[in-house]
Amino acid sequence: MSLDDIRKKVIFHNSVDVWIAACGEKNIPWTNTEDYKKFISHLLENNLNLKAFNLCAHDAGATEEEKTKFAETLAETKDDPNSLVYTIKLSDSALGIIRSYF
Repeated sequence: MSLDDIRKKVIFHNSVDVWIAACGEKNIPWTNTEDYKKFISHLLENNLNLKAFNLCAHDAGATEEEKTKFAETLAETKDDPNSLVYTIKLSDSALGIIRSYF
């Protein structure tokens, strides 16, 4: 599902779902947490308005094993701001910053 598709559903999304959608647009794997941390670092460096969000494995979709494992791995390093999960308002400017990472 693309970023534009998830934006149509609701305007605020968690950063894991945004990461998955952005990777999907570029047809690259999303399961590496180190790559996710670099993505979050990029968003923070570009002053994207992010709000920390406590995402538990159940919220991430417990039936989706990879997504659950991903969320659990991030939770292990919660002291690192780049490993946190955030809410993101998918405005046009936010989508530009997100897409500029790739």
